[in-house]
Amino acid sequence: MSAVAADLSTTTGFVVSDSGGRVVGRVECAMYGSLPNVPDALAVRPGRFSRHRRLVPANTIADIDAAAGVVALRVARDAIRRFL
Repeated sequence: MSAVAADLSTTTGFVVSDSGGRVVGRVECAMYGSLPNVPDALAVRPGRFSRHRRLVPANTIADIDAAAGVVALRVARDAIRRFL
């Protein structure tokens, strides 16, 4: 398990920012797919009143700053898929 994968399960509530430093939203939960105990992605809610979510794959995460509560991405906000 990589360091990023291990940290994904503890990022609920963290702010997510894209490669340009723009806020994408807050982590709602870790998403599991290929393995039941290793998160593959994060569900990110863009705003309090927004109904859709963004699916942030683990391989797009550049850094997780647990002290600041920030997940930094290596891609732009527009490159992240929306769902729901």
